[in-house]
Amino acid sequence: MVSTEEIYEVAVVDEVQMMADPVRGSAWTRALLGLRAEEIHLCGDDSVLSVIRKICADTGDDLLVHQYERFKPLVVEENTLRGYFQNIRSGDWVVAFSRKKIFEIKLAIETYTHHKCCVIYGALPPETRRQQAELFNQEHNEYDVLVATDAVGMGLNLSIRRVVFYTLIKYDGEKTASVPASLVKQIAGRAGRRGSAYPHGLATTFKYDLCYLTRCLEEPLEEAEKVGLFPTFEQLEMFASQFPELTFNNLLNKLCDTCRIDDTYFICQHDNMKKVADMLEGVHGLSLKSRYGFCLAPMNTRNSEAMDHLLRFANNYSKSHYVTMGLEMPSGYATNDTQFLDLETKHQVLSMYLWLAQHFGEDNFPHVQEAQTMSTNIADLLGQSLAKGCWKPQLRYQFIGQPPE
Repeated sequence: MVSTEEIYEVAVVDEVQMMADPVRGSAWTRALLGLRAEEIHLCGDDSVLSVIRKICADTGDDLLVHQYERFKPLVVEENTLRGYFQNIRSGDWVVAFSRKKIFEIKLAIETYTHHKCCVIYGALPPETRRQQAELFNQEHNEYDVLVATDAVGMGLNLSIRRVVFYTLIKYDGEKTASVPASLVKQIAGRAGRRGSAYPHGLATTFKYDLCYLTRCLEEPLEEAEKVGLFPTFEQLEMFASQFPELTFNNLLNKLCDTCRIDDTYFICQHDNMKKVADMLEGVHGLSLKSRYGFCLAPMNTRNSEAMDHLLRFANNYSKSHYVTMGLEMPSGYATNDTQFLDLETKHQVLSMYLWLAQHFGEDNFPHVQEAQTMSTNIADLLGQSLAKGCWKPQLRYQFIGQPPE
């Protein structure tokens, strides 16, 4: 999380259109409003430009806009791949929207063609994603196809010849629906980017939805009307002084329900934070600030094992005990999906431990060096596992209301 206390000469905020994201938007809005910098460079598409103009007018900041066109054309192919993996070509990125589908596609491509696949999705550690991106970008090696979610759009430079949408249907957290046109544009636009080895970018679909793809790319970019905000701890603390009897979750709900903000902003969804708050309700001895900190810890609330570790961390911290990692280093890379999921979970827990150590201090979380070393080693094992393994995936989590995969 970016510091709003440190003073900078220049700050750069990438993917600024994420300000309008219903869940994570507040992090980008906080950066724009809170960064103490003489000059802030905002990079992204212009869907939030109108809102940014209004914010700068409200804050009295000068805004200078530079708009750029693609250096290479993006062409939609006349035909789909007709449902045949044999039509996959070197330099393709096959887009899917679930971990299970990604591994199924990887298995099929490596079974029915001569291609080897690199894999990227959101739950992989950043180090593993970068390693897979570098492997895909290397010329003259066998790993010449990428199978990935839209996670590649964040912070990775890739030499992509053609984007192939396996599907244009995605689970949005509540229901299965067509992928929004803005996301289709962003994904397809990764093909043939400046600096890639290809003269232009191509886009198509695996079997269906070619007309929808074409329509999305022809549509003008939809402008965001509002950007996300979320209460800071200081605001929550001030509000809590008026309602000392409320639990943390009820306090948060009441604040979000009763706060008044102008029509430039919306309150971001915080379902994951509420799940963690519910779990920590029985942990006594946590101050309001500590409870808020634990609820912000980066984790996947669908992963019951990671949730158990967070509960243990909070219990030990509340009793002023040293918080230990509670993990052992795996013996080697994964040879099946169960082992691979275990590596993923261990890395998530270590990332959470390191975040909490930074937030609460190393006096309470004393095994930072060990956690950093283990985290790096597990990221390497995940990379080795992806390079050497080719297995049928299992369902990742079992929970009520699970999205279709």
